[in-house]
Amino acid sequence: MIKKIGYGLAGMLSLFVLVLCILFIRRPELIRVLRYQTPAAETYKLYPQTFVNPADSPFHFVKAERMRNDLDTILVFDRDKKSMPFKDYLEAGKICLFMVIRNDTVIYQKFKPGYSDTGLTTLFSVAKSMVSIMLGQAIEEGKIKSLDDHLLTYIPELKENPAFDQITLRNLMEMKSGLEFSGIEGGLIAAFLSDEAKYYYTRDLKKELSKLKAAHPPGKIWKYKSVDVMLLSWALEQATGEKTATYFQDHIWKKIGAAHRASWGLDHVDGLANTASRFQATAIDLAKIGRLYLNKGKYNGHQVVPEDWVAQSVHAKSDPAIPVKGWQKTRQNYLWWLPQEGVNGDFAAEGMRGQRLYVDPLTHTIIVQFALRGAGDYPYRKISRYLSGLPFTFPE
Repeated sequence: MIKKIGYGLAGMLSLFVLVLCILFIRRPELIRVLRYQTPAAETYKLYPQTFVNPADSPFHFVKAERMRNDLDTILVFDRDKKSMPFKDYLEAGKICLFMVIRNDTVIYQKFKPGYSDTGLTTLFSVAKSMVSIMLGQAIEEGKIKSLDDHLLTYIPELKENPAFDQITLRNLMEMKSGLEFSGIEGGLIAAFLSDEAKYYYTRDLKKELSKLKAAHPPGKIWKYKSVDVMLLSWALEQATGEKTATYFQDHIWKKIGAAHRASWGLDHVDGLANTASRFQATAIDLAKIGRLYLNKGKYNGHQVVPEDWVAQSVHAKSDPAIPVKGWQKTRQNYLWWLPQEGVNGDFAAEGMRGQRLYVDPLTHTIIVQFALRGAGDYPYRKISRYLSGLPFTFPE
C-alpha cells in the first residue's frame, strides 16, 4: 500500500516536472518571471540599454535658498483614505525622491539615502507618455501622416495576422486596439502567466507582438495594455527610420536642455525598445519634460513639440468608454493621465510603484516622485495649490 502511494506521488511529481519543462520551453521568459517576479528599480539592467545623450548646453533649474519644509506638515490622504502629515505619507509609500518645482525654481526636495535628482532610475509606464511625445513630433515632420493611418501602413510585416487588419494608430494611442491582453490582476498564478509579465521579460518583442489575437473590434473598448504602446513605437521606428533612443535623443531630449543621459531598455541587442515600461532618466531631467509641456511644447522660444499636439494630449474630450479613477476622476488621454474633477487642467505621467511626473499649469508647478510602492491617492493637487497660496480641500 505504501509503495503504491509512493509510486503515485512519484508519477504525479514526474508529470508536474514534465508540464513545467514544456511550459518553460514554450515560454522561456517564464524562467525570468519566476526568478525576478515584479520588476524593481534595477530590473532594467538585465537587458541591453541604448543611451540617450544630453544637450550640449543643458538647462538648469534654480534651487531656492530655503526649501518649503512646511509642506511636511500638511494633511493628505493615502490609498485607504487615511489622513496623515505629508512627511508620514512619504514614509508610508516608501517614496525615495520627491521634488517640487515652481516657476523654474526647486522649492522642496526630499531624497532617501542612495537617491538624488541626478541618479538614473527606471520610470516604468512613464515611458508611455514619452512615446506620445515622439508620435506628435513624427506627425509634425510628416513621417507619420495621421493618427487615423492603419498600423499595417507602417508595419506591413503584420499583414499575415488578421488581428491587425483594421487597427489604426489612434486605436493604439487610445488603448482601444481590441487586442487580447492579460494584466497581472487575478492572483499569483494569473500574474505569473500574464501577458504583462511575458512582454516585460521576453527577449523577442516583435515575435510576441506578431502573434497577438483580437478580443474585440478596434475603437470600441478601452483596456490598459502595454502592447498597444509597443506597437506604436515599432511603427515609429519604421516610419522615421531611426531607433527609439536615437529619435528621442535628437528630437526631444537634447532639445529640452537635458543635463544627463537617459536610456531605453531593449529586448535584445539592437532589438526593439520596451517603450511601455523600460525608460530610465534622472528626476531633474524628467522635470524638463514637464516643463516642455507646461510651456506648450516650447523650449527657449523654439517649438520642440507642436503646440496643438500638447493641447490635444492634456485636454481630453469626454469619452465614456474610458473609465476614471479616484476622487479626481482621472482618465487616460494620449498616454497621459488627466484629472477631470474640479478646477482641472493638470496632468501626469504615471508609472508602476509610484513613479510620477505631475504638471499643474494653474500654479506653474512640476512634481517628480520616485517610489518603491507609492502611498496612493492623489496629493499632488493639494501640494501645488498649498505651495502657491491657493485654497484646496479634498472632496467628501
